[in-house]
Amino acid sequence: MSYEDCLTVARAELATARALIQDELRAYPTPVSGCDAQYNHLIGLRGSITDALRSLDAPRFVATPRTPEPFAGVESR
Repeated sequence: MSYEDCLTVARAELATARALIQDELRAYPTPVSGCDAQYNHLIGLRGSITDALRSLDAPRFVATPRTPEPFAGVESR
């Protein structure tokens, strides 16, 4: 298995987890008060999963001697 395969599996599993949490939130009994800890926990988990999916697809800056910081430009030689 390649790392691309692993990332594909990770994305699929995270998407499945997000869908399951969304279903649970949809089925949550109403009314929901602002201090409902379980509901708030589910909202937080959903956000964490969304952040994880975004981070898998976001470009990552890797510093090199020619570009020590993001947006520094590329030195040509």
